[in-house]
Amino acid sequence: EQAALFTHTCFQVTPYASYVEVCERLNELTPGSHEKRSFLVNSGAEAVENAVKVARYATGRPGIVAFDHGFHGRTLLALTLTGKVHPYKQGFGPFVPEIHRAPYSDPFRETGRLGDTITMLETTVGAESIAAVLVEPIAGEGGVVVPEPGWLAGLADWCREQGILLIADEVQTGFGRTGAWFACEHEGVVPDLITTAKSLGGGLPIGGITGRAEIMNAVHSGGLGGTFGGNPVACAAALAAIRTIESKGLLARARAIGETMLRRLRRLSAGAPAIGNVRGRGAMVGIEFVGGDGIAPDRETTGRVLRRCHQDGLMVLGAGTYGNVIRLLPPLVISDGLLDEGLGILERAVTAS
Repeated sequence: EQAALFTHTCFQVTPYASYVEVCERLNELTPGSHEKRSFLVNSGAEAVENAVKVARYATGRPGIVAFDHGFHGRTLLALTLTGKVHPYKQGFGPFVPEIHRAPYSDPFRETGRLGDTITMLETTVGAESIAAVLVEPIAGEGGVVVPEPGWLAGLADWCREQGILLIADEVQTGFGRTGAWFACEHEGVVPDLITTAKSLGGGLPIGGITGRAEIMNAVHSGGLGGTFGGNPVACAAALAAIRTIESKGLLARARAIGETMLRRLRRLSAGAPAIGNVRGRGAMVGIEFVGGDGIAPDRETTGRVLRRCHQDGLMVLGAGTYGNVIRLLPPLVISDGLLDEGLGILERAVTAS
């Protein structure tokens, strides 16, 4: 229907209703009851870039904190924020200044405890120079790392005490993937800014930045914008995707998918010493493969399992800073039968590897 009306006009030149409607839904669905503003772009990386711009402008501070295991996109600033060198960052430097790396909570490897992270930032960076902390509530590309309970909330509390903005990168975790609209809701965290993309568009390119009104309004006119951001066809797709999540009960479906995957995979891990950890939330699950000592990353076994799955018709993704995690992100509309078939292929691949 939208394509039959018009397919393009820059919103900053000629506004249109669907752009406003997407922003209104983002303001409604994202965590927090405070007044919000939203701005639409083309991708997750562009959303992250603009969130950093807004944070620096609103606070007057230059520093941005990002985390180990983090992935935020492939533009230059997003690459700077990303924690994994291979295959993303190699050969593309020099990178953007005033980006600081901190350890992410990893309960399996017992790293990134909150107190250690805060001490490191206060002593090596200085809270007074930090505009924002950018964090994935679950590190997806980093290996579906779910931080320890309370870590994200404690980080948010520290940011608030220091006048630092908290940016939640929900590009991968948002829109029902973890069984809630946004993953930070599991920890009761209300970020100052939140970035969205991927599932927002239901397959078409669109991203968004949603934040506290006083923060978003701080930027001068003309400071944010783009020719194709919030394209009318992509906006129509986003509104349809949101309606589908609501009408089909896909938040509950994501939780049910996750329960099935975790139950089956933890049972599998009990008889597979190469599996060191199975973790996740909702329909976002990771399997970490380790060596004989139970902790050293085993990239070779991971590769064999991936190849076997692909040969047998199952599409799964490798992930993790060390390349030793298989990431499972099934569609939220997957049938029970297809989910069972896919898990069966994966179980046989692990057993054979």
